Amino acid sequence: MKFRHLGRSGLMVSEISYGNWITHGSQVEEETARECVRAALDEGITTFDTADVYAATKAEEVLGRALEGVRRESLEICTKVYWPTGAGPNDRGLSRKHITESIHGSLRRLKTDYIDLYQAHRFDYETPLEETLKTFDDLVRQGKVLYIGVSEWTAEQIAQALKIADELGLDRLVSNQPQYSMLWRVIEAEVVPLSEKEGVGQIVWSPIAQGVLTGKYLPGRPPPAGSRATDPAGGGFISRMINEDMLTRVQELRPIAGDLGLTMAQLAVAWVLQNPNVASAIVGATRPEQVRDNVKAAGVKLDAEALKRVDDILGPVVERDPAKTVSPAKRP
Repeated sequence: MKFRHLGRSGLMVSEISYGNWITHGSQVEEETARECVRAALDEGITTFDTADVYAATKAEEVLGRALEGVRRESLEICTKVYWPTGAGPNDRGLSRKHITESIHGSLRRLKTDYIDLYQAHRFDYETPLEETLKTFDDLVRQGKVLYIGVSEWTAEQIAQALKIADELGLDRLVSNQPQYSMLWRVIEAEVVPLSEKEGVGQIVWSPIAQGVLTGKYLPGRPPPAGSRATDPAGGGFISRMINEDMLTRVQELRPIAGDLGLTMAQLAVAWVLQNPNVASAIVGATRPEQVRDNVKAAGVKLDAEALKRVDDILGPVVERDPAKTVSPAKRP
């Protein structure tokens, strides 16, 4: 495993992170989840990503039990706050009340005294940004959180948060967690340039585009049984990519992967890690073998010719519009 600094912070994270969105507490049984976590640890992954909302808080519980007994100092545990965790009007968003209550719940479920990276899961238009940042800063000063970040914020929102933090002397954001893959490059135009300037690193999710870039979805054929496209919890995220043109182009990536001695999944993960602003790529798994396969992308260098071949094949189907990064206008 290789390691990178998270932004300009002193925190090192593994190039491959293990994430449990959709899988833990939902798509896979707990024993399988534990086996996947053990495989991640065996392969040198130290960075684990989850969120309070995943599987209605069950994902944090499963991860907490799976990591029990592992030396805490050897891990970077990352979680998030924003989406609803209850029925009440204050059980959501980035208010002082919800953040404070959510961090206590996450600490309890994850069986830890502190969170390495605590992230605002979306931007909250209904809470003053100063309130959110002061609350995060309080958690850092209390030792409950070591670093703070955001997820799916626009460049303008990140810049605004950094400006307020500098003016008020608050702890600064060190990371952003966006969707990023060969097919989804909306951060490249605005978020990445700002982040490079301000010392913010990316921990990216869906580097394999919900499994599309593994090549298992074939043009003209129904999705394989048991795949994410057939799962009620995950199918909605993948549906826009299940079209003939995109699936045909993805199959054309096979010779590139073959020439490099990589699987399709390894090529996809290695591709996002070529971006120097990316600190880590989050991979999920429903089987331990998937973890062991994906980690082989760590440390892989793709030359300019390989990157150009990818661009030539996928060009017309790549999404690049920065406006695709959105947060709900009102709390869900």
